[in-house]
Amino acid sequence: MSRIDNDLLSVQEARILVENAREAQKILAVFPQEKLDIIVQNMAEEVSKLAKELAIMAHEETGFGKWQDKYIKNVFASDFLYKKIRDMKVVGIIDEDKENQTMDIGVPVGVIVALPPSTNPVSTTIYKALIAIKSGNAIIFSPHPKAKKTITRTLDILIKAAEEAGLPCGAIGYLRTIAYEGTVSLMNHKDTALILATGVPKLAEAAYKSGKPVIYGGPGNGPVFIERSADIKKAVENIIASKTFDNGIVAASEQSIVAEECIAQEVKREFEKNGGYFMSEKEAAELGKLLLGLDGRINPESVGKSALELAKRANFRVPADTKVLISEQKYVSPDNPYSREKLCPVLAFYVEKDWKNACEKCIELLINEGMGHTLVIHSKNESVIREFALKKPVSRVLVNTPASLGGIGVTTNLFPALTLGCGTAGGGYISDNVSPKNLINIRKVGYGVRQLDEITPKIRSEEVGKLNCNSYLAKGSSAEESYDIKEFLDKLLDQLEL
Repeated sequence: MSRIDNDLLSVQEARILVENAREAQKILAVFPQEKLDIIVQNMAEEVSKLAKELAIMAHEETGFGKWQDKYIKNVFASDFLYKKIRDMKVVGIIDEDKENQTMDIGVPVGVIVALPPSTNPVSTTIYKALIAIKSGNAIIFSPHPKAKKTITRTLDILIKAAEEAGLPCGAIGYLRTIAYEGTVSLMNHKDTALILATGVPKLAEAAYKSGKPVIYGGPGNGPVFIERSADIKKAVENIIASKTFDNGIVAASEQSIVAEECIAQEVKREFEKNGGYFMSEKEAAELGKLLLGLDGRINPESVGKSALELAKRANFRVPADTKVLISEQKYVSPDNPYSREKLCPVLAFYVEKDWKNACEKCIELLINEGMGHTLVIHSKNESVIREFALKKPVSRVLVNTPASLGGIGVTTNLFPALTLGCGTAGGGYISDNVSPKNLINIRKVGYGVRQLDEITPKIRSEEVGKLNCNSYLAKGSSAEESYDIKEFLDKLLDQLEL
């Protein structure tokens, strides 16, 4: 089949998918929360049974990360997330204030187009499907080409389970003929209400050009600041655990260490004791060539590879127990791969005089890439923590926790999510860990509690006339002209019955 034929088939398929989803969503929109919950429960239970199988499949198809950690994420999405949303009220009357006589009605947005990434293909697909159906929306996926088999297998399980529990046919769908043009057609279709994209930067621009609302979990480049009061041993353990989780492919994971000068050597020693390898300038330069492609984007060949594999590819030797590769850096620039997002166990290491200078370095790194995403701080100094929280252009500030797990809500009480909004700083409009509540419109209901005459004072027409007369006379107008205005106002007030 020619490329042109494939594109045309994909576009036609996209149109049919959206039309079917639109009709299914009309039925779905009148489902009460209880019926939606039964469907979501069946989806979660069925896909959780195959969480391990799908994790292995994802690793084999993409070559990214570790299947064991993908298994954890799959359980997180199908079990932990499900339990979090199980009792959540999202559609129908979701809030009622009887004292003030107001109500909030949750209304589904309609048809959602979802773009899951190849880095977390199963967990993100499960997550998006569950939160969409929970909130009464239809959802269509455009599978990532690098993870097509895994994503479609996951969706087949979810669709079968959902339809067995009463979901209208077409409410969950996916492109089978995958092409850029087909995905763009999905996003541009007049009946598409919202685009939910995670980690697919090549399609982000097309999503924004569609003119539709876009919830985008963009690139992360989160710095981690280790302040002098921190428990250094614990901080280092957290960073290594986070950066090696699924070989560093979670966007919220730490990318650059910023340490205060007075503790920098202690921090270095702790990293070296725990599997951190500080590269020479030559080694860092060789590895740097592998991190970014010729187009300046992340090189897929470096994504989700272990520290040992990366060192081998860059032609230098490291100890067998090496967990993360670390490059000492001074400067930040778009061309420096170490001051960019690195979806692998590689970290930059910066030393700053004090927390104020560290603050500026963190901002510099975020401006370079990752605005609106995540920042981490290890500290016992609450005033410094609050200064960082108040001033950083991020949507998540994580304190004394591994970023990859804290950001998605495993080790924190943030909402468990695999799409992390980056807010206006990151070019979006939602800064939340995206939940079903971000996929609804809220209809406000307000009962009348005051009469108009309670808030509008009685104004005697002659007083209004006198006031206007004085005003006009002050401007040099004649009394006769002012009297005409007075008559006009008298008639107007009579009509309003004031």
